Amino acid sequence: MSAQDFPDDFLWGAATASYQIEGGVDEGGRGPSIWDTFSHAPGNTLDGATGDIACDHFHRLEDDVALMAELGLRAYRFSVAWPRVQPGGNGSANTAGLDFYSRLVDALLERGIEPVPTLYHWDLPHPLQDAGGWPARQTAEQFSEYTGLVVRALGDRVRRWITLNEPQVASFQGYAAGTHAPGVTDDAQALAAAHHLLLGHGLATAAMRAEGAREVGITLNLATVTADRDREQDAQAAALVDALQNRLFLDGVRRGRYPDEVLGAFERTGARDVLREGDDTAPELDFMGINYYFGVRVQGGHEPVEGAWSWPGARELRFMPPEPPLTGMGWPQQPEGLERLLLRVTEEYGPLPLYVTENGAAFDDYVGHDGAVRDSRRVAYLDAHLRAAHRAIEQGADLRGYFAWSLLDNFEWALGYSKRFGLIYVDYATLERIPKSSFAWYRDVIARGGLGENA
Repeated sequence: MSAQDFPDDFLWGAATASYQIEGGVDEGGRGPSIWDTFSHAPGNTLDGATGDIACDHFHRLEDDVALMAELGLRAYRFSVAWPRVQPGGNGSANTAGLDFYSRLVDALLERGIEPVPTLYHWDLPHPLQDAGGWPARQTAEQFSEYTGLVVRALGDRVRRWITLNEPQVASFQGYAAGTHAPGVTDDAQALAAAHHLLLGHGLATAAMRAEGAREVGITLNLATVTADRDREQDAQAAALVDALQNRLFLDGVRRGRYPDEVLGAFERTGARDVLREGDDTAPELDFMGINYYFGVRVQGGHEPVEGAWSWPGARELRFMPPEPPLTGMGWPQQPEGLERLLLRVTEEYGPLPLYVTENGAAFDDYVGHDGAVRDSRRVAYLDAHLRAAHRAIEQGADLRGYFAWSLLDNFEWALGYSKRFGLIYVDYATLERIPKSSFAWYRDVIARGGLGENA
């Protein structure tokens, strides 16, 4: 493999999310989120794990930013916890909550690291869920109020803003599969949530621009989708999954409409009434974030799936087992999929600046007898995906940056603390941080501005 240089102004970053790292859930005026409620309910998370402490970033902000500076990051993507800013989900801002993020922004800028906040990474204030959650139109309206408050407080120092992280997961895993907060299993609610998340993105973008936001984007989780066999029913199944996984959100935010397959799903589930004339899901974007982990293969023509299901309105298909090599999550390693997606978005939805806002892998990391954490498989994974990103740039993708997931090992949602994605190992008993060998490798990549001849 040859050496590959990235553009001089390429934004090298790492990413985290508020509930996964912050802790301090009862401090600074923060209110409860749906993830507080969900994780404290028996049986929802592995070993009953919660984000009450997580990585204790709320108390270790300065130390963590010092590690970012040691890593050489040019940017840090974090999320703002809505319950810290509006504990009840509406009304005036909680000053103490905004002060925490203001200190974080200042600490980053002092070290030459650009702050890139995401305004929603799944921790909805619980009172808004009591009022209907994302299936209710009012939540989209409240989201625009909240985003305006944050931009007003931090916008003088923040250049790039991301409205939502992975609305597909927030809606389908949260309201159809029930494996994420708030744990609802209702196809119609899931599709209503998806639409209202995108409506919230549109309303929030307008509110943020009114407060002087300089650049606004959104982060979507995209996946390659292929038919398992050369059969019409498999091709139809792949088109439907692609519509629900990718095109619902891409068409929604870039074209202001949904694919026919998605409209059919709204009809089949009884959710069509949530779509109203004049709903603007496609405000002008300054950039798009893409989260990529793996692709899927599907078959059609099976017996309908009963019970909770992640794909509303699409119950007669089957996902095929992933092919090795697999990550610790059981996900296939498919770096070529990142190249394909970057080129697809460029060709079908561009021109638009793109950022890989999440990409990474969990492995069973451990501290060796010498105190080191050697994660060569993660190094190989990141190297392969960065090479795929570089190939996409060479073919015309306007890729401006890459954010490794994740800076720290953290609370991995329903899987608790069993999966480690970080460049930095966290000892959850002591909260000690230990940079892994991938940390040193990524530091060298950033310093070099590209990849060496091999991983």
